[in-house]
Amino acid sequence: MMHRQLTKRQFLLAFFATVFVLAVVKHLVINTHNDVQEKQTELAGLSEQTQGQYVPIAAGTLQNVSGKYHRILSVPNYKVAFPDSQSVQIQAAEQWGVKPVKNREDAEARKRELVYVGENPYYHVDRLASSIPYLVPRAAVLLQDIGQAFYDSLYVKGVPFNQLIVTSVLRSMDDVEKLQRRNSNATENSCHLYGTTFDICYNRYNPVEREVRNDTLKWILSEVLRDMRQDGRCFVKYEVKQGCFHMTVR
Repeated sequence: MMHRQLTKRQFLLAFFATVFVLAVVKHLVINTHNDVQEKQTELAGLSEQTQGQYVPIAAGTLQNVSGKYHRILSVPNYKVAFPDSQSVQIQAAEQWGVKPVKNREDAEARKRELVYVGENPYYHVDRLASSIPYLVPRAAVLLQDIGQAFYDSLYVKGVPFNQLIVTSVLRSMDDVEKLQRRNSNATENSCHLYGTTFDICYNRYNPVEREVRNDTLKWILSEVLRDMRQDGRCFVKYEVKQGCFHMTVR
């Protein structure tokens, strides 16, 4: 009799212990399943947010979730992409610019109308022999935005930083007269007279991190200028002989 009761007691203890263990296991399985579902939902939302985007992996580089950089595409044809001639740009120059300055003394006296565009984190101003480092505020903002967009583009493409080089800005009437003697592209009614126009060379750049092939940087710059032009920010002319993009603010 005692043996039967002991066996029954053992059976009940084993039964309740098994029920308890099963309950614990069930609880853990349910929680784990919920956690997995929440994680999957979170990852799905993250995937939607980061699709086509690039997350930082190191200073100066960005990669997307598949580990690839933005592609460098350039433009199909420079002359086709940037066809804006003098006759087109001069209209915008006359609309947004200042009255042409006679000489450097006149430019110095007109500083209330003009903005100094010397050294800048986003671009380097070349040694100016035939122009003065001033632009109207509207053009100065455009130049700043181009430089910043160029840096941003280098960043997402994983290309070392290089500054753009500005080769020409505001020209006085005296400057234009001297240029006409040796430069056939220098017209009498130059857009540069109005402080709305500047040139950025495409065959030289100022290394910040390390040098990069000029053609690679030219391709990236052409993408930036194409976008600016399509957004109605500027007119752009591809100058072959002068090795620069000649642009006027709109």
